[in-house]
Amino acid sequence: MNWLKKYLPNGSCGVISFGVVGGREAAVKFMDSLKLAAIVTHVADSRTCVLHPASTTHRQMNDEELLAAGVSPDLIRMSVGIEDIQDLIQDVDQALGKVKIGRCVSYNKKIKADVMDFA
Repeated sequence: MNWLKKYLPNGSCGVISFGVVGGREAAVKFMDSLKLAAIVTHVADSRTCVLHPASTTHRQMNDEELLAAGVSPDLIRMSVGIEDIQDLIQDVDQALGKVKIGRCVSYNKKIKADVMDFA
């Protein structure tokens, strides 16, 4: 079954949230490895932007408080911009390769944790 049709039958917006296997450090390394996306404290722009809530908007919380608030320490929010989709896919792929992971875990509250392979 196509996971996109299963979880987003009516389509989606350009903002996605996902966790990077490896925790907070892996999430930060992933973001630092992106070449196209801007690291910002908001995700409303025509360009692709990424945000790590645990170290920006929720930085005053410890890991336990983050989890209680529904924000995992490895959570990344990405707002997809107007760049070419193949360029974005390639950029995400190379950044995931730098953190040496093969999967991304979704922490969406409406969807139970779902593991998607990127191999």
